[in-house]
Amino acid sequence: MKNNKTLVWFRRDLRAFDQAALYQALATSGSVYCAFVYDTDILAGLPRDDARLRFIHASLASLDGELRRLGGYLIVRHGRAVDAIPALAEELGVDAVYVNEDYEPDAIERDAQVAEQLLSRGCGFLSHKDQVIFAKDEVLTQMGQPFSVFTPYKNAWLKRLAAMPDTLAAYPVDACAHAFAAPQGPARLPALAEIGFEDGEPPLPAGMEGAETMFEDFLELLADYGRARDFPAEDATSRLSAHLRFGTTSVRHLVRTARQMIDAGRGGEGAAVWLSELIWRDFYAMILYRNPQVATRSFKPAFDAVRWEDGPEAEALFAAWCEGRTGYPLVDAAMAQLNRTGFMHNRLRMVTASFLVKDLGIDWRRGERYFALKLNDYDMASNNGGWQWAASTGCDAQPWFRIFNPVTQSQKFDARGDFIRRMLPELRALDAKEIHAPWLAAPDTLKAKGVVLGKTYPAPVVDHDAARKRTLERFGVVKKVADE
Repeated sequence: MKNNKTLVWFRRDLRAFDQAALYQALATSGSVYCAFVYDTDILAGLPRDDARLRFIHASLASLDGELRRLGGYLIVRHGRAVDAIPALAEELGVDAVYVNEDYEPDAIERDAQVAEQLLSRGCGFLSHKDQVIFAKDEVLTQMGQPFSVFTPYKNAWLKRLAAMPDTLAAYPVDACAHAFAAPQGPARLPALAEIGFEDGEPPLPAGMEGAETMFEDFLELLADYGRARDFPAEDATSRLSAHLRFGTTSVRHLVRTARQMIDAGRGGEGAAVWLSELIWRDFYAMILYRNPQVATRSFKPAFDAVRWEDGPEAEALFAAWCEGRTGYPLVDAAMAQLNRTGFMHNRLRMVTASFLVKDLGIDWRRGERYFALKLNDYDMASNNGGWQWAASTGCDAQPWFRIFNPVTQSQKFDARGDFIRRMLPELRALDAKEIHAPWLAAPDTLKAKGVVLGKTYPAPVVDHDAARKRTLERFGVVKKVADE
């Protein structure tokens, strides 16, 4: 009978099934405790009404309930994790702390500090891969170098998975549940108000149950995903990104299901396209791990020479972008969706990012930070990768001279204007031709439909054609640096 005691520290893995660290602890220990820390080093920069805290809070209640069903329980602390975890480990007298790896620079530093304190007290610190399928240096070129272009990375990723199918094997937590430390009294999860945040309903179905319900609903739509995913009015995406971010679902479970549907010929093209999206997560996590400087600088150093707009006019333009007052309906509708719901459709993330960088000339890092503040599914690796793609500063990015036209994007991906009308009711009366560029319609026509530019809806803050020329000039410095 094993008699050692361990502590599983939950972070972005808030589930009690197919969970690597939890399974490994249960399989090797005599008594397993579980804990989560509301880390004040992270919470300090968040608004008091942050919807993500409501999602986490509901997910922790779900996790504690499942742990109790299995025979364990969840300890929840509030403070600096670098202090709270070593203190809790000492209080419980555990021999080791088990975690799942995190690949963000601050998280790596935090874990190093915790590990150092634990080891100084004779306590181990063991980390496991859980939030991605392949991590760090597991997928490399034939020369042993990391990839910087997605398609060859994807091909190598798929080849490695075919050679190592056990990578997707589930971790059967239930089989080892006898090793849980028994609950010490009823559940005691602090209310959000106790840690300085506003209580309320989560922004989407939370916890393991919420993730599985959303996944099952999405599977009904999966066959058409390859086409429908680009059209925000169709609401055809999985909406599982927040669940992947906080680990209330298992990426292995999602990939296993996608592969099974592909192999059975049931997922159509959509299953293969969706699997590619999951591979993008691994790709960006690898890029961030291998290149932590991308958190503050361009992946391609030459692009750090680009001079971005600043000063009062730039501040006014940035505020208009944040608040959805640019006068370009698809951009404004997308920002309204973000500000109201904490979600933005992926096609619209590309459109709004391109508009900020290449129409307004504003540093991509400012937009990235705004998304980090607002997105329920904020993930540093994916958010940074997406922004640097749109700004042409990142790996495998669109060329800097390729500039989205916000009007043609609107006409192509919201042709009837259904999404725009949903988010911008002030434009509801406009027809499918007028709604994409209201300034091109006759003033009398607009007025008859309740639209007065500059009053009921903004006039465009920039002229796209003129902005495009300025962008080509702005990015010309990159070509000069490359030629030197």
